[in-house]
Amino acid sequence: MTTTDVLPSTATDLFTIGRGARSDAERRPIGDADIKSLKRDLSDGIEGEVRFDRGSIALYATDSSNFREIPIGVVIPKTLDDVVETHRLCSRYGAPILNRGGGSSLSGETVNFAVVIDHSKYLTRIGEADTERMLVTVEPGAINEQVNKKIGKKNVLFGPDPSSHAFCTIGGNIGNNSCGIHSVQAQLYGPGPRTSDNLHSMDIVTYRGDRFRVGVGEESELDRIIGEGGPKGEIYARLRDLRDRYADLIRQKYPPPSELPRRVSGYNLDELLPERGFNVARALVGTEGTCATALEVTLMLIPALLKRVTVVVQYDELADAAEHNIEIMGWKPIGLEALDNRLFEDEKLQHKDLQALKKLPRSGEGAWLLVEFGADSEEEARDTAKRFQDWLTGEKHYERDRIALFGPREPGGPAELIWKTREAGLGATAFPPGDKDHWPGWEDSAVPPEKIAPYIRALKKLYEKYDLRGAMYGHIGQGCVHSRISFDLRTAQGIRQYRN
Repeated sequence: MTTTDVLPSTATDLFTIGRGARSDAERRPIGDADIKSLKRDLSDGIEGEVRFDRGSIALYATDSSNFREIPIGVVIPKTLDDVVETHRLCSRYGAPILNRGGGSSLSGETVNFAVVIDHSKYLTRIGEADTERMLVTVEPGAINEQVNKKIGKKNVLFGPDPSSHAFCTIGGNIGNNSCGIHSVQAQLYGPGPRTSDNLHSMDIVTYRGDRFRVGVGEESELDRIIGEGGPKGEIYARLRDLRDRYADLIRQKYPPPSELPRRVSGYNLDELLPERGFNVARALVGTEGTCATALEVTLMLIPALLKRVTVVVQYDELADAAEHNIEIMGWKPIGLEALDNRLFEDEKLQHKDLQALKKLPRSGEGAWLLVEFGADSEEEARDTAKRFQDWLTGEKHYERDRIALFGPREPGGPAELIWKTREAGLGATAFPPGDKDHWPGWEDSAVPPEKIAPYIRALKKLYEKYDLRGAMYGHIGQGCVHSRISFDLRTAQGIRQYRN
């Protein structure tokens, strides 16, 4: 479900709120002469790098998706003031702006005909973790993994950690409303699974260059903020009017996160409802930079639970592994993932993670569930894992040779190797040797967790109907599955089949 399916005019309203009113003349397409002048003004106006050469725009024309769009040029800001000035100048020329994180996006959100702003080179500051308030403030170019490496020393973490955590940025996490393997941990031990759930406040800049802070729980302050006027007051007034106009429809149509934890597409208009607190910061998460640009971000933190043990359970089919996910979530794991044997076959062909594959129970057959438990002590994590093992063999009557326990999770250890195998899924399934192309575009399909097993079975029937192939794996605890599908997009017959 997209926003425009529910609220036809709302997306346009949201775009214009951040931009301010523009005349028809200002909406004209930017021409070559304007581009040259814009490049000159950017070079004169900011400290950072301005790259409009053919090599740079070629580098930034692609990401990890199916899309390729040649940008107008690239700006690599050195300071937050550079970002603000870039917005002001682009607004003056009517040039679109695109914020780019690590380039790992799978739906084309980091490519477009626009001035691309790459925050990842210089805007990487990570503040000190406030362990009393459970907050940390970072710049948008900070790498997800680097944030957690630093604050993890204080036994706290930022929950969402996509498989690209080694190079994706916090700004990108905000643009996409990222989740990740340990979003289960963020849900069960923190405020929620998505980046939006784990956001406290942001310093933002609008397209026309207005800079101010947005937060959560501002409903009680709304009259004061609007009464003070200025860009923030003006925008908040229009957002309140937008919210009030559609409030009943939003309540009717938007599934709450408790029902659909991985609802990350469209605009989070439900965050503006009075009962949610008028959370403008969280409403902006997932908008892919179409409404505002984050300058500084204050994140909410969760207990790190760094002593970790993994129980691996083998099943005949991936859908079988998803049957008891709701019951298993009752054991409060910090990770609950599933993957099928096709993924391992792809990894074997590429000689990836061979040692980890050998350690799986009934290696080479069916599918596996990875259940990770975490605690502050190894004894506590191992005790929970063993009790879970006994529950599987006792109450659920699982055969002992289908279950294996690995831990603690240490560099080079079996548990770490198995989780690296899961994280390598995206790369392993992209170009399987000797097979057809496998295309992104079906990543992160999500349903209510209790429906994930029948959803997987129905999806596999579609594969069989159209003679398609694709490994499946994903965040079973939250009803989300990944798959790259062997569509033939190179022949007329293949295109017809794709459309069917």
